[in-house]
Amino acid sequence: MSHSDRTVDSSTESGTDADRNRTLESESSTRTESQLLPAEVFSILGNDTRVAILRALLELGADDAPVSFTALFEEVDMQDSANFSYHLNQLTGHFITQSDGGYEFRHPGRKVVSSIFSGTLTDRAKLGFFPVDGSCYACDGSLHGWYVDDTLTIGCTDCGTIQVQYPFPTGGLDDRSPDEFLQAFHHYVRHHYCLAADGVCPECTGAVETSLVRDPEPDDQDVAVTHVCQRCGYRLQSTVGLTLLDNAEVLVFHSKRGVDLNTEPFWQFDWCVSDTQTTIVSDDPLRVQLTLPCAGAELVVRLDETVSVIETTVVEQSSQ
Repeated sequence: MSHSDRTVDSSTESGTDADRNRTLESESSTRTESQLLPAEVFSILGNDTRVAILRALLELGADDAPVSFTALFEEVDMQDSANFSYHLNQLTGHFITQSDGGYEFRHPGRKVVSSIFSGTLTDRAKLGFFPVDGSCYACDGSLHGWYVDDTLTIGCTDCGTIQVQYPFPTGGLDDRSPDEFLQAFHHYVRHHYCLAADGVCPECTGAVETSLVRDPEPDDQDVAVTHVCQRCGYRLQSTVGLTLLDNAEVLVFHSKRGVDLNTEPFWQFDWCVSDTQTTIVSDDPLRVQLTLPCAGAELVVRLDETVSVIETTVVEQSSQ
């Protein structure tokens, strides 16, 4: 089996002590990654015995402690130990690791197990229309949701405007009522966008570059936010408001007025699912301002082209 090895190293040659020290520091921080080609991944996993080994590791508790060769062999129930060893070796190194105590998952192996045995890669579910709390930002109509092709959509029953549409693993529907999996969906989507806004890819944990985009596609918004992973290319696009769900000043502003943004479904706030509360205040450089109303007050948030908050102002409603 061939591997593509990539080494990140910056070494220097110098006769001075200072340069030698810098070289030693560089060598100590050198990172070597063994990277499988995509075709190799599918080749390795495209075998029933290897999938059975991964399942056996899961069932024998490899998350908690190493599993011995004997226990794995008996669990998979093969007659030929040499053949079993061959398949086990194909998984060892990238998907599982071997120690004196036995075999354990590496992160890629655990990810595969989660995807296969939770149904993410194998199940297709469909759920017809069901009512959703909240109202349409466009016409104030009622909302309903539906789940098709691994995607949960929430839209207006009157004008058809989509409030949110996002992929959601089928496992999120298991043993949950519509209200329960809507709450799970809220946390799942919020978590993804907050991670991306913090510069962490929700898929591979690589570095994410975030920026404001004028007149994005689709063209029903004047401005949007794009998050692009510099490692795997994963891409997210959202309203500007969604990036503020984890902002401390936004959280405190709402908390003081009895609203917990951690648990209140984000699609109930028009500033999260549309740009109706977003104003472009400058094109060069691009600057936007959001007005977040809550309990008779407004939080005005101004952001720059990197979607960093540069100013906030609380405007209390005047009582007359």
